[in-house]
Amino acid sequence: MKPLKTLLLALLLLAGGASAQTTLLNVSYDVMRDFYKDLNPAFQKHWKARSGQEVTVQMSHGGSSRQARAVADGLEADVITMNQHNDIDLLAQRGGLVPADWAKRLPNNSAPFTSATVFIVRKGNPKGIKDWPDLVKEGVQVIIPNPKTSGNGRYTYLNGWAFAQKQPGGNAQKAEEFVTRLFRNVPVLDTGGRGATSTFIQRNIGDVLVTFENEAELIAREFGRGGFEVVYPSLTFLVEPPVSVVDKVVDKKGTRAAAQAYLEYLYSAEGQEIAAQNYLRPRNAEVAKRHADKFPALRTVSIDEFGGWQQAQKTHFDDGGIFDRVIAAAGKK
Repeated sequence: MKPLKTLLLALLLLAGGASAQTTLLNVSYDVMRDFYKDLNPAFQKHWKARSGQEVTVQMSHGGSSRQARAVADGLEADVITMNQHNDIDLLAQRGGLVPADWAKRLPNNSAPFTSATVFIVRKGNPKGIKDWPDLVKEGVQVIIPNPKTSGNGRYTYLNGWAFAQKQPGGNAQKAEEFVTRLFRNVPVLDTGGRGATSTFIQRNIGDVLVTFENEAELIAREFGRGGFEVVYPSLTFLVEPPVSVVDKVVDKKGTRAAAQAYLEYLYSAEGQEIAAQNYLRPRNAEVAKRHADKFPALRTVSIDEFGGWQQAQKTHFDDGGIFDRVIAAAGKK
């Protein structure tokens, strides 16, 4: 009986060891690579100390909308971390992967930090680009990812629309005319923010890249700080990147506890510090105060002025929406 007992004990220990191993897949968008590269090891250490479990966090990056569609089509993400709410709403609409009220489950509408839209120009700013009207001037090439596939592109489009509409005498017609002129100056429509950065930095195409504030720091780390400058326009979009557990996946895999803890860690003092170090604006007041010198005060526009992301998607970006009209008038395919 002793050999049998020994064998049973060994099997139980093996089973226990297997159960202590957890793997999470975080499906995210292009420009968050460096942030999660820093955050994931810190969370692994935190989770080990809290639960005794080893956790591996795998990452998938791409254009936000393409990433969301991949999850809706079957990519088994434990968590999804996007740059705008509409992409996670898609998971509620297609297959009920998350509940319709998913954004209410974590603080700040499930957005643990914020960012902003900025202009990245070449060193010395040879085209003298200071604000949105400079982007529609003849001879200026603007690099923006495709709003059909990229949240980054949608933020830029809506930011330009809001700027035009807020000018004296501004209205929807003038806003449409303005963004049409803007996209007429876009030589390449990459599918995601990272592709747009490569077009601007590596392929040396364009005079200005419109992107998220934290992307400027990623460019500096990867390509050096000497080749570009950051310009803050007079009106910038309040970027609120949301996060969610993908309920059907975590319940199937038995990973809900680790996945929920992973998202909650984004709100912790440690997670907020890592966000600030990666030039994401922390929600934690104490962490924000420590890093105030990194983040200038801004005049912002929020998605609420467009009726929320679902309304903005329907009006501007769905097939047959205003953006289709804009892109046709701009002479783009």
